Amino acid sequence: MYRIPLSKPFMTEDIMDRVRAVLKSGFLTEGPVTREFEQAVAEKVGATHCVAATSCTTGLEMALRALGIGLGDEVIVPDYTYPATAMVVNIIGAECVVVDVDPRTMLIDYDALKAEISPKTRAVIPVSLFGNPLDWDRLREIRERTDIFIVEDAACALGSSHRGAMTGSLADISVFSHHPRKFITTGEGGTVTTNNAEWAEWMVSYKHFGLRRADSRLSCEFYRIGTNYKLSDVLAGIGVAQIRHMEGLLTERRGLAAFYRAFFADDERIGLPEITQNGEHSWQTCCVFVKERDRVMEAMRSRGIEVQIGTYALHMHPAFANNPACRFASAMEGSRYAFEHSLALPLYPGMTEAEQTEVGETLKEVLP
Repeated sequence: MYRIPLSKPFMTEDIMDRVRAVLKSGFLTEGPVTREFEQAVAEKVGATHCVAATSCTTGLEMALRALGIGLGDEVIVPDYTYPATAMVVNIIGAECVVVDVDPRTMLIDYDALKAEISPKTRAVIPVSLFGNPLDWDRLREIRERTDIFIVEDAACALGSSHRGAMTGSLADISVFSHHPRKFITTGEGGTVTTNNAEWAEWMVSYKHFGLRRADSRLSCEFYRIGTNYKLSDVLAGIGVAQIRHMEGLLTERRGLAAFYRAFFADDERIGLPEITQNGEHSWQTCCVFVKERDRVMEAMRSRGIEVQIGTYALHMHPAFANNPACRFASAMEGSRYAFEHSLALPLYPGMTEAEQTEVGETLKEVLP
């Protein structure tokens, strides 16, 4: 255990009471509480439809399948991301085209994206990494000139926005994670938002074994091949109670991130990633760039402070580098820089100024 952990789940009595209420109800599978959570997420992000799923990963899979993407199609993804972003492309039978990221923001390189669009390209999955929103000025330009779909991997980006429009309302389909490291968690789970009723209905059917919605159970029919990606009311109960605290949690996270960035602003050894122009970051994760990242990480952990890498560079892993269904568009210099230098700092609800100061001073002490 670390004295100062990387993250802590936000848990209060009202959250635990909501879960107890679900357990006492005797209705434990997906039902009215999951519907309540879906509605709450849709309202928070300004989307017409929200579909809960077992994870962000299965949500991304549902999104691609709802768009009819599969064998013979190409989907473009950034190299610097959690591997699930690319894995879902291969899971549905499509080819993954991997492009570099901008090392300043760690978000997809929009020029590299444009360069790789081909007649086979059906979609792009840009990642609003760590809560930094995508540049929708650039993405709208791409969408207007092509007919590709934009499926946003918004795993970390609930609460972020671009030009005042919330992440989750801008892409064709957006997918959020509610893993325990996310500030609105359900333990495990994900939500998918869209303004397209047909896609939402398809995903609801798919995650219920392909059932068609009907007024009566007697008239239900299995309309398509589907699976079971339902989110139980037990898990949704956590999310329903947590999301009521969303604005306060966002304000706190932004304050914590601002403290770090001010603390490190005058130290040339520490790089601060850029925030998307006209964007508001949700600070799911607060990263800095440092030299000798692994040595620094080990030194800080030895002092009781849990720090972590940012995320992964796909081209460095056999599942993608040795995969005939993955094509890399470049040498991924931006992604490699982000991977080798990005250090995630502790940030969680209730973190004190003294704890942040200790993190900051320790980092400065161990830096080369």
